[in-house]
Amino acid sequence: MIQNVLVLGGGSAGFIAAISIKRKIPQLRVTVVRSPAIGVIGVGESTTPNFPRHLFDYLGISRKRFYALAQPTWKLGIRFLWGSRGSFDYTFNLQLDSHYGDLDKPTGYYCDDDFNDASLPGALMRRDLAFPRQADGSPEIHGWHAFHIENKKFIEILEIVAKEEGVEVTDGKVTGSERGPSGIEAVHLEDGRRLTADLFVDASGFRSELLGKALEEPFISFDKSLFCSKAVIGGWERGPDEPILPYTTAETMDAGWAWRIDHEHLINRGYVYCPEFISDDEAAAEFQRKNPKAKVEPRIVNFRSGHYRRQWVDNVVAFGNSGGFVEPLESTAIMILCAHVQTLVDFLLHSSLEPTPTMRNLYNDLTYSSWEDIRHFLSLHYKFNGMLDTPFWKHAREDTDVSGIADFIEFYQENGPTGFCRYRMPRTESDFGLEGFLVMMVGNQVPYKKRHQPSQRELETWARHKQQFAREATKGIRCEEALAYVKHPGWRWNGDPAN
Repeated sequence: MIQNVLVLGGGSAGFIAAISIKRKIPQLRVTVVRSPAIGVIGVGESTTPNFPRHLFDYLGISRKRFYALAQPTWKLGIRFLWGSRGSFDYTFNLQLDSHYGDLDKPTGYYCDDDFNDASLPGALMRRDLAFPRQADGSPEIHGWHAFHIENKKFIEILEIVAKEEGVEVTDGKVTGSERGPSGIEAVHLEDGRRLTADLFVDASGFRSELLGKALEEPFISFDKSLFCSKAVIGGWERGPDEPILPYTTAETMDAGWAWRIDHEHLINRGYVYCPEFISDDEAAAEFQRKNPKAKVEPRIVNFRSGHYRRQWVDNVVAFGNSGGFVEPLESTAIMILCAHVQTLVDFLLHSSLEPTPTMRNLYNDLTYSSWEDIRHFLSLHYKFNGMLDTPFWKHAREDTDVSGIADFIEFYQENGPTGFCRYRMPRTESDFGLEGFLVMMVGNQVPYKKRHQPSQRELETWARHKQQFAREATKGIRCEEALAYVKHPGWRWNGDPAN
């Protein structure tokens, strides 16, 4: 029976795993070993809506306290400077996987030429507004949002919550581990300590101390679908005339793409690129040329997109970058972390802390599917981005491996953005679903044969829907004003334990 859990790594993955396990299974002893040898990549964290659900609904963390300590800003979606139309917005609500009762076809069929104001969040994003405004002037904060968080502040609040939950936190540099009949017997620290556990959580980052290094689990590379493997990062302090944008921006670059993440006082940018098509110096120069305000960090972040074949081997389960990483185009790191942690907790509870081999096998099948789903989704971003004709983007359009979703692509190219496309998708274990796939196909104006010629009635009806979204959005509230409301001592969150 599992009684003692040792979490190796004091970053976001380690602390989220530790808090989740301890909160849901309080009888377990949970210890986090925070090693100074395992650094934190100092970039802004961009999330998806499953993250606030995990924090507030699953873990019951106080919204008021989280906002006070982490100081997040909101993210309604991603603005893609992408594709033949130049730009389109991917929001966290259903824009295209929807069908209004007064229209003959699903929404996507009316978005070929104009992708603006297709939903309320989309209309808000278009105007750089965060939320609708209530009658009293305050923001109406809906569930279709995620967060932008500064990594350092994020880890600080996670450590505070972890200790309050009863998680033990100890500092020590890991020097090695020893194997036993059940997997890992113990880890060794530089100061001579030998730490044992019944279950080891490997959250050691790209080093993957236990799963990859000690257990030598095979790694599955996504390099046939996702070609970028480096990033140059930078940013600047927000000026008084620069609004806080309520979305992540993904901008097409010569040999990859660049992100923009808006924090309250900082703007974080990074250029994710393919080193086969541009040198580090050339990437830094292009980044600096397009972001003259940015202070570019001298270091280059190296990564590989892919995952270890199994995430749970013997008595070791991996979370975060130690289990896999897919380039940051859709902010999947924390999304997949929260999903996998919840699955592990469910399995431990169901098995009364005595998981069977077949339970581990099922866990590995589910997590394998989630990694592959992300691979398929991101491959669409590259395969159909027709904005630039640089050597890199020509290569991406010609050679990106999309064989895993060939049936979906063929069906879409014949039938268009119909909800029936979902039956030609592989099993999905992510938050993107058909909505995400349709947004990338419609947003990139991927041609299809069964075009719909809307009647005048349909055009007028669709225009009325869009005008309604636009009218409501125009009254919306900017991030700066919304932040002032939630920071006010009198602000109350419905159902928040801190109120």
